[in-house]
Amino acid sequence: MKQPEAKDLLFEVMTPLRFRVEVSRSYWKLITSVKHPVMAGHENDVKNTLQHPEQIRQSKTDSSVYLFYKAYRKGRWVCAVSKRNNREGFLITAYPTDSIKAGEKVWPK
Repeated sequence: MKQPEAKDLLFEVMTPLRFRVEVSRSYWKLITSVKHPVMAGHENDVKNTLQHPEQIRQSKTDSSVYLFYKAYRKGRWVCAVSKRNNREGFLITAYPTDSIKAGEKVWPK
């Protein structure tokens, strides 16, 4: 996995599943300008969701992909989607949602 250059690193956090997720400034810009512009300015919400989720689900289609959920207001969650490769990971995307997706609940057990 390609590591972001230190100057491009936006944040790095350890998840409850004991793997680290890195997010580069350039990739965050892609998420907030193309994928989910509504997430602009919500870097700390995503960071907090990865570090202190209320629930983590494993993707039904890719066992190395995890969906981290944390409520941010009544009936709404931040979902941070991360791919894991051993003890390293990277953010695929992040978005607000009104429902927790199907998939095996892996945390908390």
